[in-house]
Amino acid sequence: MDKKLDTDSLEMRLQALENRLYGERRTKSGKPVKCAEALVRIQGGLINTANKRERVKILHKKIEDLMKYLDPQFTDHITLPDAMKLEFILAEEDSLLSEAALLEQVKNLQPLLDSTHIRATKNPPENKYGDFFFQDQTEAQSQEVKKLFEEYNKMMFLLSKQFTQWDETLRKMEEAKGIQPVE
Repeated sequence: MDKKLDTDSLEMRLQALENRLYGERRTKSGKPVKCAEALVRIQGGLINTANKRERVKILHKKIEDLMKYLDPQFTDHITLPDAMKLEFILAEEDSLLSEAALLEQVKNLQPLLDSTHIRATKNPPENKYGDFFFQDQTEAQSQEVKKLFEEYNKMMFLLSKQFTQWDETLRKMEEAKGIQPVE
């Protein structure tokens, strides 16, 4: 029932818009002009024109290429070939495996962290020694350390990417001069 009302409402709005655009104009057969029909007719004409003209086809192809070049991941695709990405992953295989083992260990220890004893320490009762002060200091230090680690990781990633680009550029220059790269 609501869909019928929505459809009727939409048709009424479209009719009002058509009346505002076309007024009392009629088609050759005497029917009121419909926007949707006119748009379909125009689209058909544009498609026919585009299919007949070779220059328009070339332009459409160039637009697709431009959209591909504007994609932010395209530069990574150009600068880092798949073989290079594979080398990165293989070079870091040992560290990735050790990180995976550590994450598995943390996952196995998670129930201990969720115990009632640990939860009770999150909201300790206030005492005369001001534990809340130390808790706040600890939280602030933890946030600062986390921020420093994030900055460090970002810097290492950027340096790694820069070295990779330099290596790729150097490799291309060596190939151009016929120099065999040292493994």
